[in-house]
Amino acid sequence: MTKKILATGAVLLAVSLGAALAQDKGGKGGGGGGKGPAVPGMGLSSPDFQDGGIIPDKFTQVAGATAPSPKLEWTNVPMGTVSFVLIFHDPDNAMQKGPEDTLHWMAFNIPGTAKGLDGGVPATATLPDGTINAKNVRGGVGYMGPGNGAINPYHHYTFELYALDTKLSLTPDATRAEVMEAMKGHAIGKAVLSGRFKRPN
Repeated sequence: MTKKILATGAVLLAVSLGAALAQDKGGKGGGGGGKGPAVPGMGLSSPDFQDGGIIPDKFTQVAGATAPSPKLEWTNVPMGTVSFVLIFHDPDNAMQKGPEDTLHWMAFNIPGTAKGLDGGVPATATLPDGTINAKNVRGGVGYMGPGNGAINPYHHYTFELYALDTKLSLTPDATRAEVMEAMKGHAIGKAVLSGRFKRPN
C-alpha cells in the first residue's frame, strides 16, 4: 500500500512539473522569460496626400524645379533614436541600364527628437537643427519633385524613414551608397510612405 502511494505521488509530481515547464515556455508563467507587450511599428504619413494616393501637382515638377517638399509626420519612434535618415526615390525607374533607381531627396542627421518635417524644407546643405541635405540624382541639394511623364503608367514615389541609434559622420557630398553603408548596424526602425504620380496629359 505504501509503495502504491509513493508511486502515485511521484506521478502527480512529474505531471505538475511538466505543466509548470510548459507554462513557462509559453510565456504565460510569472518568471522573467516571457516577452513584453508588442510595440507598434514606426509610422510615416503626410497631411498633403494619403499613403498610396496621388501626389498633388504643387509638390512635383509640374510646379517647376523649385516645387516644395510635402509636410511629413511620423509616430511611434523607437526608444534610443538619435537621428533619422529620409530617402525619397522613384523605384519604378532604372538608371543607366543598372539596378539603381532615381534619388529625389536624401536627408540625414535629422534630430531624433523630431516628429516630422515641415513642408518646403529649404534646399540648403546644412539646416540649423543639424539636418544635412545631400544631393539628388541631378546634383542639386535637397528635394526634387516627381517628374514622371504622362505617357508612362503611374510611378510609386516612396519616402523611406529610418530611425538610427547614432548620427552619421558624413558630409553633404555623401552618396546614397555611402549613407546606406554607414547606416548598417544602426537602423532600429523604419517607416514607408508611397505616393503615385504622372504628369497630366
